[in-house]
Amino acid sequence: MRTPSLSINVALAGVGNCASSLVQGIAHYSNGGANDAIGLSRWDMCGYRPKDLRIVAAFDVDPRKVGKDVAEAIFAAPNCTAIFCDHVPATGARVAMGAVCDGVSPHMLEAPAERSFRVADLPQPSVSEAAEHLRRSETQVLINYMPVGSEQATAFYAEAALKAGAAFVNAMPVFVASNPDWAKRFADARLPLIGDDIKAQLGATIVHRTLVDLFARRGVRLDRTYQLNTGGNTDFLNMLNRDRLASKKRSKTEAVQSATERPLDAEDIHVGPSDYVAWQKDNKVAFVRLEGQLFGGVPMHIELRLSVEDSPNSAGVAIDMIRAARIALDRGVGGVLAGPSAAWCKHPPVQMRDEDAEAAVEAFLGGTFPDTSY
Repeated sequence: MRTPSLSINVALAGVGNCASSLVQGIAHYSNGGANDAIGLSRWDMCGYRPKDLRIVAAFDVDPRKVGKDVAEAIFAAPNCTAIFCDHVPATGARVAMGAVCDGVSPHMLEAPAERSFRVADLPQPSVSEAAEHLRRSETQVLINYMPVGSEQATAFYAEAALKAGAAFVNAMPVFVASNPDWAKRFADARLPLIGDDIKAQLGATIVHRTLVDLFARRGVRLDRTYQLNTGGNTDFLNMLNRDRLASKKRSKTEAVQSATERPLDAEDIHVGPSDYVAWQKDNKVAFVRLEGQLFGGVPMHIELRLSVEDSPNSAGVAIDMIRAARIALDRGVGGVLAGPSAAWCKHPPVQMRDEDAEAAVEAFLGGTFPDTSY
């Protein structure tokens, strides 16, 4: 078992909007928000608080970010999320050139520069070089913020984490934790793995799941449902390439299906990103509809419109995931953390109802549950 320390050394694979919100949040809860637990499910997690997270390394491919301190890079274009922390102190970690792999869809290069990715004309690291960078920075937890559809890039950073001896938090809908081969490799290395596809604090998926569960609890038969989302950040622009959407759509759909009393036929459920609206920037608007039958087969429906700033909506959950990974490191626990994955991700290896997942997290934190799926 590792000796617990007062800090958690974190590396970022991708310095986009989600990373910006995470870094701003660490600064916020270390400064003016240090005595304000608003927006956090847990202020203290086995002795670790948000202020204990330290950004020690980061990778990106955009020339507007590479070489800059993370505290400066998080505000560079094309990032467009809300700025809610007035002062983000320098981290001392400069953004290193990352591996492009399949992380940049060709159509992204055709969009205006201020809204899209650009690729620096710099040598890209090998997996071994990226792992060495993580080792030198003493990274304990690497969080993956690659764009949707980045299968190769996600595998690159998962491999680097394994070589560097770091826990891996997969915030994106490329299946690592829910892939038995990856799960076994992390278990064999005794390195924690949490994933896949972060479930926002109060986003479309968790609200949709809650309504589906409410139907089941109240004896209302759910006949059909949809969730349509629009946004104007690079995530939505990236997803205009529908070839990159397969895992994202599957992740969101299974997250909702898992809360139904009986699985819906494919033609009766549609859950997935819908369109890019540039002026929305990082604001995400979700339209959710559920149709069902009440007592006596009498029809009813619910329609809901949800508007949230997308990236801050996930940052508090990311802080919880990172802390859980560090706690597992302290305890020498490797492999998939089933409770944290089910509670905080859309596509965990083991889907649980939300209340069961929360109970599993509490058991994990209490140390009474061998919380690994493989």
